[in-house]
Amino acid sequence: MPAALAVVLIAWLLSGCATNPVTGGLDFVLMSEEQEIILGDQVHRDVLKRYDVYRDAELGDLVRRIGGELAAYSHRSELDYTFTVLDSPEVNAFATPGGYVYITRGIIAYMNNEEQLAGVLGHEIGHVTARHSVRQHSAQAIGSAAAGLLGAAVATTTGDRDAGQMVDLGLGQFGRALVSGYGRAHELEADRLGAQYLAEVGYDPEKMLGVVGILKDQEAFELRRAREEGRPPRVYHGLFATHPRNDERLKEVIRAADRYRVDNPRVTDPDAFLRMLDGLDFGDSARQGILRGNAFYHGPLDLFIRFPVGWQVTNNRERLLAIGPGQDQAMVLQLVPRGDAATPEGFLRRNFRNLRQGRPIGSHGYTAIADSQDRSGVVTMRVAAALHGDRVLILSGLGKNALPDRQVLETAGSIRRLESAERGIAAGHRIRLVRAKPGDTFAGLARRSPLGEFAEEQLRLLNGMFPEGEPAPGQLLKIIR
Repeated sequence: MPAALAVVLIAWLLSGCATNPVTGGLDFVLMSEEQEIILGDQVHRDVLKRYDVYRDAELGDLVRRIGGELAAYSHRSELDYTFTVLDSPEVNAFATPGGYVYITRGIIAYMNNEEQLAGVLGHEIGHVTARHSVRQHSAQAIGSAAAGLLGAAVATTTGDRDAGQMVDLGLGQFGRALVSGYGRAHELEADRLGAQYLAEVGYDPEKMLGVVGILKDQEAFELRRAREEGRPPRVYHGLFATHPRNDERLKEVIRAADRYRVDNPRVTDPDAFLRMLDGLDFGDSARQGILRGNAFYHGPLDLFIRFPVGWQVTNNRERLLAIGPGQDQAMVLQLVPRGDAATPEGFLRRNFRNLRQGRPIGSHGYTAIADSQDRSGVVTMRVAAALHGDRVLILSGLGKNALPDRQVLETAGSIRRLESAERGIAAGHRIRLVRAKPGDTFAGLARRSPLGEFAEEQLRLLNGMFPEGEPAPGQLLKIIR
């Protein structure tokens, strides 16, 4: 490498060093704390575009209280932390730069005591205090920038531009591997810090191991369910995902927090925590629509739609996505503002290019082949539109080798208002609490559950007794209604 380029690279690296608030050592970061807070605010707005905040004031207050107490003992207690419960069935929690911590109602549903909630929040606060997201951002930047400098050096010294591009590509891949290699080290550091904060506040840090058990049980169930349903497993790779079930290193890290334990530890009431979960939404939210198999029920929109058998359907805040059995066809359903379009055909002509083979479908719809522009160029699709109040339902079908014409037309033809018997389905499921009676079993409770197939396994997961064990008489249990 030419000396001038080496000097530039070394100087640039040194300029990005900052003191780690946890270790006191130097970290390579390309972001000041002020910039981190600005970035965190931007990311927060993006998160809230994807997720709704869960509407449960009591639960939100509990999360903010516990999170605030833990953050006050953290190595960055001066940050203005924001704790948010997201209205999502995903089993997830994560932190973003600047003190933003998120936890889903989906993971809270599987918790059985306050300490488990504190364990997740403490772990995420650990990521914030150690500036893991900032360090990851900087590592990615150094991988890209150093690759560019070295590529330029090779091209300059050898006169071979292709060789320079090869170095650029190779170091870029190395940089990504380096970043992904941080996974377990960062997770263990967050565990260590979270356990310390729990102990200092008065919680038992050993309860963090229970959260790992919850997630590993979820993973085991999902792998089995996916195998029986003949589909790829939807396994989460985030919170605690790097830890095996009996992780001796994790146990050592958590036990190291014993020296921070207080003389008067907290005494919490598991039943009081469970009572706070009574009425918690379980699974899909009625506000975002309910998926039951391939049928979609939306109460607020008074909408029913059915997708083809064998298609995998995913519901999120902005759209319904259905993927065909061969993974080479897709349909997307969106509800968009109608504007001043008087008819479905008029809307399609205004928003798509080269409309052709158009015809009405049903009494309020229109379908055609159309073109749309994306980053890769012109995309041809089958589209169908139907007016829905002051908005328009748009169903788009795309295919790698062939458009899903028949499937789009069948799906569009299924759109209708909810029938009276379907309004209960559209209301969704909620957690309810019952006291176990002598002789109660999870198999018996499952037979009375609306969860259908795999109801017993899901009830066991909810109550921390997967894959075996039965409730004790008088035990407070979570069931689904």
